[in-house]
Amino acid sequence: MRFRPAVEDDLDRLLGCVVDESISWSHPDRLLSFLESGNYRYDRVWLAEDEPGGEIMARAVWWGFPGDRPLALDCLYVAPSAPDRVGLAAELLRRAHAAFGESPAYHVFVSNGWRDDPKASAAIAWRWEAAGRAGLTDELERLRYEWTAADAAVPEPSGRLEFREEDDDEAFVSAFVRVAAGTLDHHTRQALATMGPQEQAREDLRDLRSMPGDRAWWRLAYDKAGELVGVALPSANNAGPVVGYLGVVPEKRGHGYVDDLLAEITRCHAERGVQRVVADTDAGNVPMARAFERAGYRNFSVRLVLSADPAAT
Repeated sequence: MRFRPAVEDDLDRLLGCVVDESISWSHPDRLLSFLESGNYRYDRVWLAEDEPGGEIMARAVWWGFPGDRPLALDCLYVAPSAPDRVGLAAELLRRAHAAFGESPAYHVFVSNGWRDDPKASAAIAWRWEAAGRAGLTDELERLRYEWTAADAAVPEPSGRLEFREEDDDEAFVSAFVRVAAGTLDHHTRQALATMGPQEQAREDLRDLRSMPGDRAWWRLAYDKAGELVGVALPSANNAGPVVGYLGVVPEKRGHGYVDDLLAEITRCHAERGVQRVVADTDAGNVPMARAFERAGYRNFSVRLVLSADPAAT
C-alpha cells in the first residue's frame, strides 16, 4: 500500500470517494469549493492507493484557514472493499501526522440520537477506533445550537452592561486570559495543560482573527461601575454567522451575565439581517447549554471531537 499527499492530478479519483454513511464528509461540492478557497489543500489531502495510479483505498481530508496549518481532520474514507478499514485508516493518519509534525483533531458531525441509529453508530465506530490508534484518544461531544429569526425573537438589551468596541487586540488577549480562569470549556482547559495563559489567549486571538467574521463586531462588556464583565464576539465561519466567543470573568460569574453577552452577539447578527446563527458548546458545559436554550437557540446536531491527549505527549 502506498501512502502520500494528493496532487492536482488525483482530483477526479478523489471526487470518486463517496461516503454513504450517516455522518459528515467532504462531498464533491465541498471538496471543490474548499480547494478553491484554500481551506483544503492537496498537501493536506492524504490517500492510500493499492498501486501508483490505482484505486484509492483510503482518503483523509484536513481543513484549515487559508495559509495556516491543518486544524482539523474533516473526512476519513476507506473503501468498503478494504479488508481492514480500521488498520488502513489508522496507518494513513499516522503517516500524515508525521508529515504535519502534529496531530490535528478529528471533527465529525452527526445527528442527535446517533447512538440509537445503527448505521450512524457503525460509521462512527471504526473511525473512532482508527483515530484512537493514531493517537487521537481524547474524546469530546459538543452540542450544536441554532437561533433562527423565524423561530425566536431578537433579544432586547437588559441595560445592565455597556458593550464597547476595542481596536487594540491586547485588550482582548487580557480579557481572554481572565475569562479562561476556571472555565468549563474543554478546548481551553486542554490548551492550558500545555501552554501558559498568555500563549493560549494569543492562540485563540489568532484563530478568531482568521475567521471570516468582521473584527469590528467584537465587544468588551462592562458593568455600571466600569468593571470588565466579559467578552462578546460575533463571528462567522464558512457556513455563515456564528457565536464566535463569549465568556464572563470569574469575579462576575453567577449573576446571569452570560445571557447579556449571548443576547448582544445574537442581536449584532440579527440587526444585519441574519436569519440563522449557529453555536457549539461542550455537552458537559451545562450552564452554557442552558443559556443557549433560554435565548431561543435549539440543539440541532452533535459534533464529535477526537484529539490528542496533552497529558500523553
